[in-house]
Amino acid sequence: MAKSSSYKAKDIEVLEGLEPVRRRPGMYIGGTEKAGLHHLAREILDNAVDEAMNGHADSVTITLHEDGTSLSVEDNGRGIPVDKHPKFKRPAIEIILTTLHAGGKFSEKNYAAAGGLHGVGASVVNALSEEFEAQVSRDGYSWTQSYSRGKPLAALKKGKKTKAHGTKIFFRPDSEIFRVIEFSSKDLNQMIEEKAFLNKGLSLTFVDEVAGTKVEHCYKEGLRSYLETLLKQQKLSPVAGENFYLESANGIQIEAAFCWTENTSEKLFSYVNGIHTKEGGSHADGFKSGLVKGVRNYISVHNLLPRGVKLTADDIREGLLAIVSVNVPGSVSQLQFQGQTKDKLNNSEVAAPVENLLRSFENHLNENPKLASKLIERVVLAAKARAAARAASQSVSRKIGVSHRLNLPGKLADCSSTRPDKCELFIVEGDSAGGSAKQGRDRKTQAVLPLRGKVLNAISAPASKVKDNRELTDLVSALGCGYAEAIRLNKLRYGKVVILTDADADGMHIASLLMAFFYKYMKPLIEAGHLYLALSPLYRIRVGSGKTEVVHWVYSDEEKDEILAKRGVRAKAHITRFKGLGEMNPKTLWETTLNPRTRKMLKIQIDDDMGAQEMLSSLLGRDSSGRYELIQEHAHRLELDL
Repeated sequence: MAKSSSYKAKDIEVLEGLEPVRRRPGMYIGGTEKAGLHHLAREILDNAVDEAMNGHADSVTITLHEDGTSLSVEDNGRGIPVDKHPKFKRPAIEIILTTLHAGGKFSEKNYAAAGGLHGVGASVVNALSEEFEAQVSRDGYSWTQSYSRGKPLAALKKGKKTKAHGTKIFFRPDSEIFRVIEFSSKDLNQMIEEKAFLNKGLSLTFVDEVAGTKVEHCYKEGLRSYLETLLKQQKLSPVAGENFYLESANGIQIEAAFCWTENTSEKLFSYVNGIHTKEGGSHADGFKSGLVKGVRNYISVHNLLPRGVKLTADDIREGLLAIVSVNVPGSVSQLQFQGQTKDKLNNSEVAAPVENLLRSFENHLNENPKLASKLIERVVLAAKARAAARAASQSVSRKIGVSHRLNLPGKLADCSSTRPDKCELFIVEGDSAGGSAKQGRDRKTQAVLPLRGKVLNAISAPASKVKDNRELTDLVSALGCGYAEAIRLNKLRYGKVVILTDADADGMHIASLLMAFFYKYMKPLIEAGHLYLALSPLYRIRVGSGKTEVVHWVYSDEEKDEILAKRGVRAKAHITRFKGLGEMNPKTLWETTLNPRTRKMLKIQIDDDMGAQEMLSSLLGRDSSGRYELIQEHAHRLELDL
């Protein structure tokens, strides 16, 4: 550690140009993993769509090139200005692409409304790309300039005469910044389709050279089409067969499309000026508040709430699938997002107009009493089910006494530490694996809970069966934080909850069932980053003998083949295949799976909540058609023992 006396003026660094972006990319794109990589594409796409939002373009083409590591985004808008800036004496395009906080969206002169607000998007992409090229058609000519890592490689070049207009940006992300550069066709297509839904009539074409496909997205019905697509994707039907659409254009333009389904979860997609705000914000809060007030007032006026039933906001919104999009002109308000990735809207003044629009839904209920009756029946049933689940949860909590060590499950081998941030719980399958884990663990910080057989499928089983399931109640008891509505993470007894199963099909099935339980009944535990999946080796490969012996712990058949190929056919290799954790002696289990210094673990996280719901419902739900289709699609890859 440096001494304080050595800290002087010469130690102060001033990062100039785009160097701050390269030093701290996470500050601008959220990280350098998959999400950050695709955020680059979103920044360039947003700029093209902003041209369309302001009436200057009607088509955008996004191309994933054949190498899978580079993208082009082309629009038929006005084209980035190429004339020299009167103050800086450089082409405007060069200033925009090499300078933070330089752009034409700080005032309303060129963009009445836009998703790009900070003037950093394109320059950030440029800074984080090893290849970046801008091609512009405007002022009667084509113009080209190339860059690398934020710096121009040559001056702006004037090309041939042309009557065309627009901008085309090509970029290849920098391998010095991103560990893995591989764009997902699925994620890109979803991003593009989303933009098409939000911009009625705008044509967005996705050219996937990797797959050799070309798809055009253009939706004249906008959010109506978006809602219908979401319902189709999730194989859901609206209650009473009705979707709802509300809009208002008084200053702030608001659109909302929503419906109730028989699903037990609520999902709201919120957007501001075409930007997806994943964490919601004031517009999402206004939507929820307005809708709840409108429905609650209708129920109250017509005296429709049965005696003894207490209605909550969650009951009213259960099964809701909704999209709300607001377009805020600069003349009304300056948008305030939380961070450059714009995941949350902070403008409090946007909430009231959205709430007022949604409160008007009460009028629709008054005009359609039969439809209203079916919706209110859905809401009341949700309230009754929630009350029953709450009672069941409280019953379990009282029964297992989660806060008392004396009432912990008898088969739990607890750790001695009482500091949750230092403690880990390993959930293992079977007493045999449990025995090895108990002997091989660090008794101070690692606890072991063996489970018997495959746990209950929490996705398709009713709450009453979950409450009575011994294995799951033992798990809840060990964790100490309750579950369902009664969950309190501040009472969680272990900072890491680790699923540890055999590295075979049965083990993965048990791990999937456990993750399904955590997702449905203990989602806050996942969202807070407490759930992990431990990787146990399939093989031990010993090459050589004596002092020259090398041991490889191998986690897949592909990895085994790769190691053997590298060693060559002449090398003598002794291969041990582990059929299960119970076959490992405690020392081996510690070295490979339990030791924090050498083990491999995956953190379970939810990147796409709706996609997770759809996948779990398809794989573990009562409807088997999804599983049948999956087996049909991948049957050629399966080794079936028939």
